[in-house]
Amino acid sequence: MFNNNTIQRFADLETPFYYYDLDALKQTLDACREASVKHNFHVHYAMKANFNPRVIDTVQAYGFGADCVSGNEVKAAIEHGFGKDKVVFAGVGKSDKEINLALDADIFCFNVESVQELEIINDLAAAKGKVAGVAIRINPNVDAHTHHYITTGLDENKFGINTWQLNDVVDTLRKSANLNFLGIHFHIGSQITDMEVYGSLCIRINEMQDWFEDHGFAVKILNAGGGLGVDYYNPDTNAIPDFESYFSVFKKFLNVKPGQEVHFELGRALVAQSASLISRVLYVKNGQKKNFLILDAGMTELMRPMLYQAYHAIENLSRGRGAMIEEANAPGTLQPAPQIKYDVVGPICESTDCFRKDVDLPQSYRGDLIAIRTAGAYGEVMASGYNLRDHVKSVYSQ
Repeated sequence: MFNNNTIQRFADLETPFYYYDLDALKQTLDACREASVKHNFHVHYAMKANFNPRVIDTVQAYGFGADCVSGNEVKAAIEHGFGKDKVVFAGVGKSDKEINLALDADIFCFNVESVQELEIINDLAAAKGKVAGVAIRINPNVDAHTHHYITTGLDENKFGINTWQLNDVVDTLRKSANLNFLGIHFHIGSQITDMEVYGSLCIRINEMQDWFEDHGFAVKILNAGGGLGVDYYNPDTNAIPDFESYFSVFKKFLNVKPGQEVHFELGRALVAQSASLISRVLYVKNGQKKNFLILDAGMTELMRPMLYQAYHAIENLSRGRGAMIEEANAPGTLQPAPQIKYDVVGPICESTDCFRKDVDLPQSYRGDLIAIRTAGAYGEVMASGYNLRDHVKSVYSQ
């Protein structure tokens, strides 16, 4: 991802910043589009992963839809050219203001997460003389085998509607003249790399669509959500997720009936590998048991490692992967730079402000450029102004 010209360019820039490799992003989008079109699947981009303007403009140009979880995301999607017929609005706590905004925009579908929400959308739509398309988000109680902070499809999660509530759902739909039932929606979690999990999800989707049809509701949309993971450990050798295997699971196990559409909501898988957080070493602290690299980036720029112990590969760009140094007793003779274990930490006044512990890096010095890889998803969008920090900047490959 980083050649000498790119690293030299970084040397003249103020850090920290997010570096977006737009070529890498386009290669990923190409792979996703090719694999999904083969099966006539519809992909919506989960904007919560990254709503950097250049990123969402690039995604929109590929013809994907938009999956939004706030009124402002709905607004941004439409402003950036996503057709209203490709915008879906999910989220467990949609406010009246946000629902009204989406109704005024005539979006394609609300992914509804409670019976009460169905009633509210129906009332607000009636007040405007509109009919709102809705899909019912169902908890399939499928374990995604991922971090418990990003598991969303179990019965005890706050998201979605549990199966024992479905009779109330259909009763509400029958008496709601301003709702148009489109289908069923699922999302079981994030950073899922076990394809067998998606096979289990397909079984539950098949059961649920049969249940709705048995109760007199035609299911037009099967929305399987997203959650496909990426390789945080090998961002160069495994840069593009296996979209082919992912979509093939649904092609094989999902019972798609004539006239139905299958929708997906992918975020991380599309954008994670497209960006790195670039920082500089402010200080090197060498102790008896621990060595610290103190960076000018911290949890205010990238929260994931502190929030749920997420792994990111870390590189010293100034020293390189095969860095050599001159032997002390033999001037002009080069030897491999020693590898030292560092705790790579930020400047924030919190003990949790640590990107990773015991990272093997070439011996590092003040001013060295550090890259924290695979930061294109849930990186810049989660940045904060804690400690009254400047908002992190963005730099692009083109």
